[in-house]
Amino acid sequence: GEKLVTIKIPKSRDDDGDVFVSVNDRTWLIQRGVSVEVPECVLEVLQAREECIDAAISYEQEQQNRSKNKTE
Repeated sequence: GEKLVTIKIPKSRDDDGDVFVSVNDRTWLIQRGVSVEVPECVLEVLQAREECIDAAISYEQEQQNRSKNKTE
């Protein structure tokens, strides 16, 4: 058996839709604000997603700062 973990994806003001996750031809549609049990691989995908979002936000902020500094 696969190790299961309990997760709860918080609701947010910007996005209250369900979260789709796919791993090796298996899919999950996870409702925000509800605790659910999922295989550990789903948690890993969601953690990687958050890391990518953080990296994209940081990159965007760096680019804005560089652009701002060039115009000053």
